[in-house]
Amino acid sequence: METETAAETLKAFSHPTRLSILQELLAGPKCVTDMEELLPVRQANLSQHLCVLRNAKLVDFAQEGALRCYYLSRPRLVGDMLKLLGREEPVIKRSPAQLKADKQRRERARQRLKIPFV
Repeated sequence: METETAAETLKAFSHPTRLSILQELLAGPKCVTDMEELLPVRQANLSQHLCVLRNAKLVDFAQEGALRCYYLSRPRLVGDMLKLLGREEPVIKRSPAQLKADKQRRERARQRLKIPFV
């Protein structure tokens, strides 16, 4: 995946309302009216967020008359990202001495792998 495309996709995940929309759609397709009832946002704001998610190709919709129902267009990606975001990961603190020791270990390992020219 190109870094620009990846960055745009990650940006689409970077808002609480959009995360809530994705969580709701993970349970199944929802019409805009359904999402309005489930989420504490106005219809205009909801539409803006859905547009961002559509541009990132995370959601799409099917329309029947005036009724527009949204669904996940990449359900595995969205499901995996939401699971990953929900994991409890410890915060790792490192001292300057630990960082220096790691750097030295990497340098020694890199030099061991060098093959001398013959």
